[in-house]
Amino acid sequence: MRLRFTKMQGAGNDFVVIDGVRQSVQLAPAQRRLLADRHFGIGADQILLVEPSGSAGIDFRYRIFNADGGEVEQCGNGARCFVRFVREQGLTDKHAIRVQTMSGVIEPRLEDDGRVTVDMGAPAFEPAAIPFDAAGLVPQRVGDDLLWPLEVDGAVRWVSLVSMGNPHAVQVVDDVDAAPVPTEGARIEHAPRFARRVNAGYLQPTGVSSARLRVWERGAGETLACGTGACAAVVAGIRRGLLRSPVDVHTRGGRLTIAWDGAEVRMTGPAETVFHGEIELPNPSITDHA
Repeated sequence: MRLRFTKMQGAGNDFVVIDGVRQSVQLAPAQRRLLADRHFGIGADQILLVEPSGSAGIDFRYRIFNADGGEVEQCGNGARCFVRFVREQGLTDKHAIRVQTMSGVIEPRLEDDGRVTVDMGAPAFEPAAIPFDAAGLVPQRVGDDLLWPLEVDGAVRWVSLVSMGNPHAVQVVDDVDAAPVPTEGARIEHAPRFARRVNAGYLQPTGVSSARLRVWERGAGETLACGTGACAAVVAGIRRGLLRSPVDVHTRGGRLTIAWDGAEVRMTGPAETVFHGEIELPNPSITDHA
């Protein structure tokens, strides 16, 4: 199977983007993992598959697959790359595009300065929205936020629970560079209380309107930036009284600007095409049902 693709990145969060509008694309989990593999494939944090809309008033549908081959609900940096992709590929000439994702409809917009703004929808905080098993736990209230105790390797981490269409557990740290993201992040992702795993965010406020952030992403590991993670972290910081909208979030891959007034979260940031190419994919094994 020969497949055309575009490699893109948004603040260092990188993607393999595939046109499923002008061609029919069906990828097995093993093929997705190969595309994302940085040694044997192209290399990416996520794979984005752009498809035609099946609904009136919706321009496109797009699907998001993590590097482990699993499909996920939402990706903020991916949404920005999606906009640039459909514009550059001539699939639309609109500046504001309505697109269906697994978690609902979003409407990203291409700005005059080349950056892309995405209305990420309203956050949710109830444990059931994550989902998170809160049985037997007593949260602590900080400002308007509830911090939940999470046991990790015998220690308790107090986390904010935020759903941006996908699940996030955010903790505030004094020094994001010293945070144990590669080790602890993986354990938080797989903590038994998270039924569908979780993204683990480490937020360091550096002023009322600026912060630094690292995120261990579910199914991808630590990435250079996480759009929904930045949204979740800013929302948690505002609810705790540590931040004030809008907030410039500095990730290891670049800057994202997050605005939240208590309703929908808006994210603005870069989206760039890296290169175009083709790859020959082997046929999936008939035993691959992961």
